[in-house]
Amino acid sequence: MKSLHNYLRAIGFENFKSREDIQQLIAMTVQQADSRSYVTKDGEKLIGEFCKDFADGIGICVCGEFNEQDKFLYDYYYPYIKGTRITTEEDITVSRHSSKESYAGVCDDLRVGVTIIFYLQNMVPYIKIQNENRFPIKGTTLTLSALSLKGTIVMPIAKTDSDKKYEKKRIREREKLMYKARKGDESAMESLSIEEMDTYSAITKHIKTTDIYTIIDNYFMPFGVECDQYSVMGEILECHEVTNKLTGQNLEMMTINCNELIFDLCINKKDLLGEPLPGRRFKGNIWMQGYVNYPDM
Repeated sequence: MKSLHNYLRAIGFENFKSREDIQQLIAMTVQQADSRSYVTKDGEKLIGEFCKDFADGIGICVCGEFNEQDKFLYDYYYPYIKGTRITTEEDITVSRHSSKESYAGVCDDLRVGVTIIFYLQNMVPYIKIQNENRFPIKGTTLTLSALSLKGTIVMPIAKTDSDKKYEKKRIREREKLMYKARKGDESAMESLSIEEMDTYSAITKHIKTTDIYTIIDNYFMPFGVECDQYSVMGEILECHEVTNKLTGQNLEMMTINCNELIFDLCINKKDLLGEPLPGRRFKGNIWMQGYVNYPDM
C-alpha cells in the first residue's frame, strides 16, 4: 500500500513527515481520543482503537495492543474520513491483512462492474461479532468513503432530461444482465460481451477527433497494484470546505456519484485542480475505505 504517511496530506497534515512529528500526532490521538473501543482477540490479547477527529468526520485512528501491565503498545495508524450515507446493500466479506491486525472488505456491486475492495474502518465490531460466531449476518449495509492525493475538476457533459432518463434505464438494464450473468445465464454473458465490444468500437471511432471526457461520463477502475486504490471519475452531488483544526489547512469534502455508486471523498484543497461545484465531475485516484453497518449494533 502507498505509505499511510502520504495520506496524512489528504486530511491536512501536509507538513507532518518526520518520525518525531508523526509520533507526537499518534500520542495526541491516543491521549485526546474522541472515541475508544476495545476487543479481545483469540481469547488472550486485548486490542485497542483510538480515534480523534481533526475536522468534522475526518481524523486519525491509532490501533495497537495492551500488554500484561495494561500499557498500550502502538501498532499502526491510518487517516480516515467517515462516510455519511449508505453506499450499497450488497453482500460483504471481510479478511485480515497478512502484515498486521487490520482488515479489508470485499463487495461485488453490480453498478460498477468490478469487485470493490476497501480498508475496513470498524475493525472492533467485526472482531466482536466474529468472537460470538454470529456470521453470516443478514441485513448489513456498507458506507464507503475515500481519500485522494490528487484530483481534477472536469466540466459536465451536457444532457437533456430525456438523456438522463435513458441513462438510468440503461444502468438498470445492465444491472439485471450482470445479476443474471453472475447466476450463470449464458445469454446475459453474451449480451454483456456484445455491449462491451460496441462501447469499445464507439470510443475507438470517436477518440481520434473528440476529447474522451466528452464521451465517457464516469468510470471506476482499479489503480496500480494496491487492491483498495481506484481511479475514478464521477459527478459531484455536494461539496463544501472544511478546515483541519490543528494545522489550519483547508480540505475539500465532496459527495461523488460514480455510476450510481455514491460515496464521500476528502482531498487537500492544494491538491485539487479546479473549482468543485455540484454538477461538475471529479477525476482522480482514491484510497477506498468502508464502514460496515451491522444490524443491532
